[in-house]
Formats: sequence, structure tokens, C-alpha cells
Amino acid sequence: MQLGKYSIGVGDRFGMQAKSQLDAIIEARSRAVCVVPVWNKSYREHSIIGTKPADVRAAVETAVRDYAFTGEYHVDADHINMKNVDVFLDACDFFTLDVADFSGKPAEAQALRDFLQRHEGLVGRPLRIDGIEGELCVSIDEAEAIASKYLLAVQEAGKLYRHIAAKKGEGNFIAEVSMDETDLAQTPVDMLFILAAIADEGIPAQTIAPKFTGRFNKGVEYVGDLQQFEKEFNQDLAIIRYAINKFNLPGNLKLSIHSGSDKFAIYPIMRAAIRKFEAGLHLKTAGTSWLEELIGMAGVGDDGLEMARHIYAQAYERFDELCKPYATVIDINTVELPTPAVVNTWSAEQYCAALRHDQSNPAYNPNFRQMLHVAFKVAAELGEDYLDMVSKYEVEIGKNVCENIFERHIKRIFL
Repeated sequence: MQLGKYSIGVGDRFGMQAKSQLDAIIEARSRAVCVVPVWNKSYREHSIIGTKPADVRAAVETAVRDYAFTGEYHVDADHINMKNVDVFLDACDFFTLDVADFSGKPAEAQALRDFLQRHEGLVGRPLRIDGIEGELCVSIDEAEAIASKYLLAVQEAGKLYRHIAAKKGEGNFIAEVSMDETDLAQTPVDMLFILAAIADEGIPAQTIAPKFTGRFNKGVEYVGDLQQFEKEFNQDLAIIRYAINKFNLPGNLKLSIHSGSDKFAIYPIMRAAIRKFEAGLHLKTAGTSWLEELIGMAGVGDDGLEMARHIYAQAYERFDELCKPYATVIDINTVELPTPAVVNTWSAEQYCAALRHDQSNPAYNPNFRQMLHVAFKVAAELGEDYLDMVSKYEVEIGKNVCENIFERHIKRIFL
């Protein structure tokens, strides 16, 4: 099973937007650009909402059947580990191997020595890599430090991959290695050794998700040095191209950008780079569809606005509870959060303007948007009342979801 060159993670918190997300994919195909949809949902999200991976598969298959869609598509077991992987095995054909818990912990001493000996050609001598200016020269101390930080994590990814392969069979699924949920950004040199370790483990990774410099907060703009990001991104593409040949990794191996939605400042950089290197890209945009549901229901009916206000009020009161699991990927200035009393006075237009990611609108509030991004638990607790509201305003919400995925994301990077 091979993942297409361009792909996009279109997660759906409540499993009601598969058709609208597929609309965006079909629109891209009408422009002669094939972007593969990958519906992703994590164990944590399933636990909060009360769904199962089979529910995601069922919603996707229904959309595919209704549209007679013949293109490639996948269902991703997002950020899985050995503790929860088994519940995803039947429904999923894409597995994001998350071994962040092991990052920074050293492997056994003999394993470290063996790894460094296997790859002694990368150490202590100049390396010339096409696409990277000058030479890379990695000292033995640097190599040992990198291996000590990442080797154990990749070994765990290998165990997880082999567990899945034993159940599903080699070649029957796509593997991604996720290294993004760590404290420090990985350098291109780190990436080189990580890819060497992935090859040693026999993981046919088709995507890899590194942690880049800067903040990739949920649903809002990238925060960081654009020049530094551009340098890292281009160098990572060069390293991947080199590693594919050096370590015999899959030829379609590509970068995966987690929390990739709404990072409009870096989209031109990524667009230019993947064209320069003729490289693929996987962009995860999971949480934006849930926010478009809120915008849709708030914008078209008094009952929808009332529910959207209620969800915000509950989220505001439960700030610590809702934000804690996402502390590394949100950055909310509480001073800039409107109180529920203020929001309850807003019109539909005011609510939507504060929430919709339009940086040209002075009413847009990224703190308000991040707060609601992590508030889907409140909507889940409303149960059928929330789902019925989404169904009631299906047409308006669907239009928003499709436009968001296509115009703000696919069009800016892949077209």
C-alpha cells in the first residue's frame, strides 16, 4: 500500500463532515491535483467523544459510496502506542506511530554502540548532501548525543510496527513515525540519524513528523522565525532525499506536518520547497472541521448561536480541565478571552468573526479560537442535542467545512 504524493489529514471530531471534506478533495481533483484524504482520530478523541475507530471507517465509507469516489483514501490510527493500538487494527490502514514517551531516554548501551558502529560512515568525516549548502560534519560526541536521545524511541516504533504487521500483514497499511511531541526541535542532522534508525528497525515509513522550530498551536497561525523554518524545512527535504537512497527507505517518504492547519505564514514556504525538491507532503488539519461546525451553527440560527454560546461558556469555566491535555500545542492569553457574559451579548456575526481564522478582520480572536478548539468535550457531553444541531444546519456547515479545507489549505499549498 502506497500513499500518494500529496495527502491531507482531515480529522472529524464527530464523524459528520466526511462528505464535506471529500467535497474539497473532489474540487482539488477537478483542478488536476490529487490530494489523498486521510481521516485521522486519536484514542484520546475517541475516548472523549465516545466513538470507536469503526465509526470513522463507516462515516468515510458512506461518503465514498455516496459520491462514487474512486480515488485513494485512508483511515489513520492517530498517535497510537502499544497500549491502545489493538482497537484500531480492524478499521485503520494508516498508523501514526507515536513514541514521544521514549524520546530523550537512552537505549541500552550495547544497542547504542552497535548503532554508532553500523553508521560510522556518518561520523567524523565531511558529508555532502545535495540541497544543503556546505558540508555536514558530525563528531562522535554529537552522534552519541543524538542516538542517546532518539534510538530507544525508534526501537519502540519498530516494536509497534511489527505488532501491527503481524496482525494486518506486511504491505497492507501505511506507517508514519511521529517525533513531533518532544521538547526540542530536531535538527536536520538529528533527522539523518533518526532515519538511519528507522531503516535499521525495518520500518517502511512513508511519512515522518518531526518537531520544527516555532510554535504549532492548534488551529491558529504559526509563531516563529520564518527564515529559520524555511531553512529547516528545506534541509529536512534534502536529508529525506539523501536517506531514501542511503538507507533504502521507501521512495515516497515525505514530511508530515502535525497541527498543520491554519499555519498560513509557512504555506508559501512549504509550497515552494516541495516543488523545488519534487517532494510529497502530508498536512494534518484535524481540528478545523469542528470549528467550522460551530461557525456554521452560530451563523445561521438563533438556536445554533445559543448552543455555540453555551459551549463557550462551559469551556471558559472549565479552562484548566480542557487545556491541560493540549498544553504543549495551545498558547491562550486569558486576558484576551471574552467572558461568557460578553459573548452572550454577541450577534451571530460577532461570534463568527471572533472565531473564523481571518487575520484581516480586527474582530478575529485567536485566544477565543484556541479555547473553542479544545472545547469539543463540551459538545460531546451535549450528546444528541449537539449532533441534531449539526444535522439541522448540515448544508451551511458543510459549505464552511469544504471551503475551509479547499480554499485555506489545499489551494494554498498544493495548487
